[in-house]
Amino acid sequence: MLEIKQLVKEFGGLRAVDEVTFTLRAGTITGLVGPNGAGKTTLFNTIAGFYRPTSGGISFLGNRIGGLPPYRIFRQGLVRTFQIPRPFAAMTVLENTMLVPARQAGERLWNNWFDRSRVRAEERACRDRAREILAFVGLDRLSGEYARNLSGGQQKLLELARVLMADPKLILLDEPGAGVNPTLLVTIIDKLQELNARGITFLIIEHNMDLIMTLCDPILVMAQGKLILEGPPEVVRSDPRVLEAYLGGVLE
Repeated sequence: MLEIKQLVKEFGGLRAVDEVTFTLRAGTITGLVGPNGAGKTTLFNTIAGFYRPTSGGISFLGNRIGGLPPYRIFRQGLVRTFQIPRPFAAMTVLENTMLVPARQAGERLWNNWFDRSRVRAEERACRDRAREILAFVGLDRLSGEYARNLSGGQQKLLELARVLMADPKLILLDEPGAGVNPTLLVTIIDKLQELNARGITFLIIEHNMDLIMTLCDPILVMAQGKLILEGPPEVVRSDPRVLEAYLGGVLE
């Protein structure tokens, strides 16, 4: 589904992503781990189009996407969330969710005057779809609440609801467990597993190793901008290169 070939991203003299190569298979939940500063978020941002690669290739479903702007990558079915959720604070949970679908008829001013029936029909369908997704993630009772009033865990669920409105094929999740209480974390894990069973593929950055070991297979490990290991949880857990990276050893 996703193919990364010798990907490099540099900022001046700093090589944040250093010739990373891997392939992501459809239907998997893949974990991406590594110590702070390993290059994980830079890799995410480069895949999603927020940064232009310095060199190397990125292909999604057979199409080259390296260097494309984020909105074009989004329209192909590759979407991402952020470690710090970014809802529109002064809009309700339902409004935040309904905002996502692209090319809605109501976005064109003249349609609101000359094609009102189409605009109303699309908005009803969008609202119904948003309510269905909010019920799935457990936020239906908060649909009328302003996004700024949600807890950190609830905002993570709203982020998930918003990306689901885009009918994604691959979701890049950045720290879904960060700042989330244990009860909501169990909910998030359950929802990710259910979505994966429906055919959605995930690539997840996470520092919570229990979550990664429970949810992900395979696991990618980065350190100092390089991909140092790819394998199943039982291999990653005991590999000396991973222990060395987390303990601050010098990688060879």
